[in-house]
Amino acid sequence: MPNGNNWQGDVLRDLRGTPSQQHATGNGPAQSHAQAQRHSPAQEQSPAQQQPHPQPQPQPQPQEPAGTGTRPPGRSAAASHGPAVPPTRTQRPARSPDSRPVVDSALTGTARRPQPGESAAARISRAVRRIVSSSAAREVAELTRTAEQIQQPVTTGRQIAVTSIRGGAGKTTVAALLGTAYAHYRHDPVLLVEADPALGSLPLRLGAESLRWTTADVADIVEPQMSLLDVTGYLVQLPDNAWLLPGSQGRIGAMLDTAAYERVMVALRRYFGVTVVDCETLPAEVARVALSAAQARVLAAPATLDGITSTYAVLQWMQGLPRHMIAGTVVALTSTTSRPGIDVEAAAERLRSTGAAVHVLPHDRHLAAGGELRTELLARPTRLAATRLAAEVFQLSQKRR
Repeated sequence: MPNGNNWQGDVLRDLRGTPSQQHATGNGPAQSHAQAQRHSPAQEQSPAQQQPHPQPQPQPQPQEPAGTGTRPPGRSAAASHGPAVPPTRTQRPARSPDSRPVVDSALTGTARRPQPGESAAARISRAVRRIVSSSAAREVAELTRTAEQIQQPVTTGRQIAVTSIRGGAGKTTVAALLGTAYAHYRHDPVLLVEADPALGSLPLRLGAESLRWTTADVADIVEPQMSLLDVTGYLVQLPDNAWLLPGSQGRIGAMLDTAAYERVMVALRRYFGVTVVDCETLPAEVARVALSAAQARVLAAPATLDGITSTYAVLQWMQGLPRHMIAGTVVALTSTTSRPGIDVEAAAERLRSTGAAVHVLPHDRHLAAGGELRTELLARPTRLAATRLAAEVFQLSQKRR
């Protein structure tokens, strides 16, 4: 991979096989982030996002003949006579996609009641130790400092890419934890993008009930003149001013190419203070583009011998790239069992020797169940570890423009 200040452009040109004058890097088209914050919370939580066919703009629309489908929200008649569509963009669908449930109705009864992250005995023991050792005040002070770091303002939207070497490494869980933490602590809108269309589980983890528009759909719809209210009409609303853009509707064979990913990320960046991207596993093309364009990267890895070995090999490879790549990377070691088969702290120190930061997420029964992430059920050590991870990743993203 070429080095130099424009190495991201070289990567994108290599992936496409053709020259390109514009790419989705951290230094995309300069657009004021303040414009994304002109809308009040009431606007951002408009019922338009809850309608089967969202119509964010109340302006009258020309009636279309029956059978032609509805015009996507945010598209006015004047917009259809605007500048010619670039040849790289595909034709928009004639009708809006149907909404599909995240979990098939035949499977909804199979889920058990979610359990807390740690047992009642462990919670009681931890509470007693906190009282005896007077550590509660220290924890409050640490959380206050961490929250202040996450709440720092941004001039342009920060993009954080989360990926892994293989499936089952906790990639989607880490992305959901990060997005939930940013949405809880920050006051500007937060976006979670699923760039893993191969039956990704991010909507399930975030508690979404139904899906309609996907990342590939929005790539051919969103335009610079659209408002935040227009854009959120295509997204799934989540708690705490967070939004989700799914990668698929749970269908096998959904595709997302690098050109569509670049378009949607460049277009949506100015609306959201932080965007967390749940990427495909490496070395998929979209994951490589997402890593190069993001201001910070998170590499999820299981706390196992094979997980540590493969992650260490990737970090050694990243040492040959421009310095900011490894410096802006955080490894999230996820403990898959309560008693890992390796010395987790020793493994973390070995990974830190490459120049990357490392955070350990302890084993949590609630996360291990694989269902909807409910923060109130997370074990206290998990909440603290996830918040520290979110703070460091955000701080690293602030160092890149």
